[in-house]
Amino acid sequence: MNLVTKFAARDPGPAARMAGFVEHLRDNGLRLGVGETGIGLHALTHINATNPQDARRALKSVFTGCAEEAAQFDGLFNSFWMNGGRVKTRVTATAIPSQSENVHSNRETREETSSGTDDISAPDGGDGEAESDGEGKLVATDVTNLFKKDLRELVRPEDIAEAEKIALRLGAALRDRRSRRRKAARKGDQIHFRKVMRQSLATGGEPFALPKRQRPDRTLRITAICDVSGSMTVYSRIFLAFLAGLMRADSRADAYLFHTRLVRITEAMRDTDALRALARLSLLAEGFAGGSKIAESLDTFASTYGRRFVDNRTVVMILSDGYDTASPDGISDALARLKKRGCKIIWLNPLKGWDGYAPTAQAMASALPHLDLFRAANTLGDLAALETEMARL
Repeated sequence: MNLVTKFAARDPGPAARMAGFVEHLRDNGLRLGVGETGIGLHALTHINATNPQDARRALKSVFTGCAEEAAQFDGLFNSFWMNGGRVKTRVTATAIPSQSENVHSNRETREETSSGTDDISAPDGGDGEAESDGEGKLVATDVTNLFKKDLRELVRPEDIAEAEKIALRLGAALRDRRSRRRKAARKGDQIHFRKVMRQSLATGGEPFALPKRQRPDRTLRITAICDVSGSMTVYSRIFLAFLAGLMRADSRADAYLFHTRLVRITEAMRDTDALRALARLSLLAEGFAGGSKIAESLDTFASTYGRRFVDNRTVVMILSDGYDTASPDGISDALARLKKRGCKIIWLNPLKGWDGYAPTAQAMASALPHLDLFRAANTLGDLAALETEMARL
């Protein structure tokens, strides 16, 4: 039996089918748009488009930009095009969803089974109507516990807001820290007995004054450096919201982006005009979702901004998966120079939350000896747990 999806007679045509497929890919995390849709249609004109394997290879070369996307593509292609002979009643959504909808939720469009169709290869594995747009079970559905949900699936405004709230709590916790050592103060909560005894020597042992002492503020400054390369694209929106929350929680916080170069975005993220801030950030982040030069970016930071803004009251927070497209040889040296300034360095890696993960990437392995904290950051729960962890630094 031919497993290629059979489209109904009222099907709107190849362009709409390709638009539906691109939407399916976008729902599963690939960053695609109208331009890629046109290129994909043009690519099919140069091959035998009726051959599924030829079409798969052609579209894969157009729609994927990294090894992770390439590995994901085959399953997404099969779930949309190789739909067990089911008849599709439509391939594109009939209404544009509002921004508040979760673009990763299943669309409940209907499909009819064709006569004489075998169900063995059907993606939903059952009788009756197929899943929407032939997407099978690859498209994630909503769950109630967002704190256990991978950040790649969180793109709704309320989820972005939750990441900002977590950052606000984290920033406030670091800002309001108190020193363990008490110092002399005019209005303290404890009597400074040593000072009382010393002063009373001049009055024959009679204490005419009771000096006080208290625990002074011992605030920590957060400097966040976020990886926005291609391999981190699916997490970047949540992490940028997290950085925005840190900026609002502490006026001394500092933020940077890096891909193939390092960019300081502190002033742009503090802009009160949201549209102007977005425009400034877009200009600063030119190269977003491209390659990743971690060693070069950290070396630039250690040699420039680090010498101005990093001291023994600074926590340098790096958000990256640790995959460097260039040579990672300079990472150890860059982090060692930062450590000499007395700062704490924590690395938040979204891959660390995956089952079976090990820091085998050379860049990540080189960084580990210099880290004060190495934690996962692929769920909101992981980000929320940082408040307790960073209180111990």
